[in-house]
Amino acid sequence: MSKRVLVVEDNELNLKLFCDLLRAHGHETGAVRDGRDAYAQARAFRPDLIITDIQLPHVTGLDLIASFRGDADLAAVPIMAVTAYAGVGDEERIRAAGASAYVSKPISVLRFMDVVNGLLTESTGNL
Repeated sequence: MSKRVLVVEDNELNLKLFCDLLRAHGHETGAVRDGRDAYAQARAFRPDLIITDIQLPHVTGLDLIASFRGDADLAAVPIMAVTAYAGVGDEERIRAAGASAYVSKPISVLRFMDVVNGLLTESTGNL
């Protein structure tokens, strides 16, 4: 079943890769390159899943996650953080901000899609 996935990623190659993978698996994608536009785009696109980079210019992914979690319409949407931050404590910090899952870059395509499918399955089960 097709789901709507919003991808927030400033790196053009990563954005294309993520969107291509998601579309190849039958999902509709929305793409945002600038974190400053992500909140408005999420409200308009009404995603079933949000995938966000953590290191973005202008607005951090952690700030975006907090914005999404603070919005009654978006609070229940699962959020997958995809980041090059893979140091000690980074996953805990990202999850504490409200991320549902964490995948480190460079991504494994199989791991990426496993996490996406798991989050979409969980969110569908909660409806």
